[in-house]
Amino acid sequence: MQDSSVPPRALWTPTRRGLLQVGAAGTAALGASAFGATPARAAARGDVGPVRGPFTLGVASGDPLPGGVVLWTRLAPEPLSEDGLGGMPRRPVPVHWQISPDESFRRVVRSGTELAIPDEAHSVHAEVTGLEPGADYYYRFRVGAEISPVGRTKTAPAAGAPLSRFAFAMASCQNYPAGFYTAYAHMAEEDLDLVAFLGDYMYTGDGQGTIGRGYLPAREVMTLPDYRVRLGQVKSDANLQAAHAAFAWMVTFDDHEVANNWASDDVDPDVPVEQFRARRAAAFQAYYEHMPVRRGQQPAGSHLQINRRLTFGDLMDFYVLDTRQYRSDQVSPADRFDPGRTILGDEQEAWLTQALAGPSARWNVLAQQVVFSQRDFTVGPDQGFNDDSWDNYPIARNRLRDQMVAAGTRNPVVLTGDVHMNYLCDVKADFDDPTSATVATEIVGTSISSGGDAAPNPTGDKKQMQENPHLKFINRDRGYVRNVVTPHDWTADFRSVDFVSRPGAPVRTVASFVIQDGRPGGVRVPS
Repeated sequence: MQDSSVPPRALWTPTRRGLLQVGAAGTAALGASAFGATPARAAARGDVGPVRGPFTLGVASGDPLPGGVVLWTRLAPEPLSEDGLGGMPRRPVPVHWQISPDESFRRVVRSGTELAIPDEAHSVHAEVTGLEPGADYYYRFRVGAEISPVGRTKTAPAAGAPLSRFAFAMASCQNYPAGFYTAYAHMAEEDLDLVAFLGDYMYTGDGQGTIGRGYLPAREVMTLPDYRVRLGQVKSDANLQAAHAAFAWMVTFDDHEVANNWASDDVDPDVPVEQFRARRAAAFQAYYEHMPVRRGQQPAGSHLQINRRLTFGDLMDFYVLDTRQYRSDQVSPADRFDPGRTILGDEQEAWLTQALAGPSARWNVLAQQVVFSQRDFTVGPDQGFNDDSWDNYPIARNRLRDQMVAAGTRNPVVLTGDVHMNYLCDVKADFDDPTSATVATEIVGTSISSGGDAAPNPTGDKKQMQENPHLKFINRDRGYVRNVVTPHDWTADFRSVDFVSRPGAPVRTVASFVIQDGRPGGVRVPS
């Protein structure tokens, strides 16, 4: 199958992207003098100390706005240090940053200093402003004489500005012991404006796998040091670092960043609420410390505000959702139609429906975690559903769907992760009536590595599609979804790697679907 792409600008070639793989010493040789980072100068400023090799976790950027972006790094010479401090001294450390329109940093347009503190695991969230809209930039950090790898980012176009093309990848579910992150190596080669990560950045269990990437610590993580070590281990992956350094990311969390299948204050009937809240506070703190998000996403105890809206010109509106923190607990099938049950919570649902009913871009995108469309797994007149998805909250799902229809929300598209499978779904006005109108489209992306090598199940997939005719595509490979959006259509390319149990898998497009402007539902592109 031919890949669909429209090259709007020069790609960041592998030769250039090689800068990302240069260690601190090599990068310093490229530009230490320009950064004012020679050891003598750093010592004279008093900001050099016993910090060597601090950039083991790479660099990242996120949540682009028309005039700015968040730049992230975490100082961690020893990211697996059991105390969770990453081998850093228990003192604040100044971290200098630069941003430039050219990767040689001949013209630095913005620079500044952030104080990395032990209470935040020496993480840095530099909120850069005053940049040009819709522009590519390169960035780097310095601590003493140590200079980070170079990252590339891109600001959002001005609000309402005409935008002819927007390309992004969606990814989720990267269980570290289950497989290598080969998909990210290929993603870093793509021509993208953004990466949307939809949850399960890490897992909390003690899995060791069979490929030599066992989780550390080798136990269920519960404490702040545990979560910091686990996230530090995940972020040490070179392919993940390359994808972070190549593009700005927009992230949200699902369950495994905290605990399996948690819902609001519930995780296990035997776990007291206050005990779980303490665990969630630790998980959220570590999550914030390792993500390229704004200070507005800094947790307050056991609460973290992750839902937000990002706009890209007149073309794209992303509504980043939280389907964990405010949801009612999962229930049996007999109780799922209780009208008081919620998956978004009243406040978030009101925020979302008000935004969808107001002025918006051409494509309105719900970036969220669990499958929105109905999936009946029982053949015949009886029905059986997944109790962690929107199927366990049908009243809330139908209300949101109907409100989008009533408000005339333009081109609604739901993005989903969680299930380690690819789907393309027509969102129906009535899922039990295949002849009812298609009112939106759902794209479900498979895992980066969770589940290990793909286990095809053509018989089961055929039965699932027969029972749910609004499911237009099912695939169980690992990979990501590349999306190329224009004012006229949206092309979703399901990008697949054949194996994750060892490095080196090639990537291929297993299917492509097109959504036409004003015509919800995906149409498969002939191979």
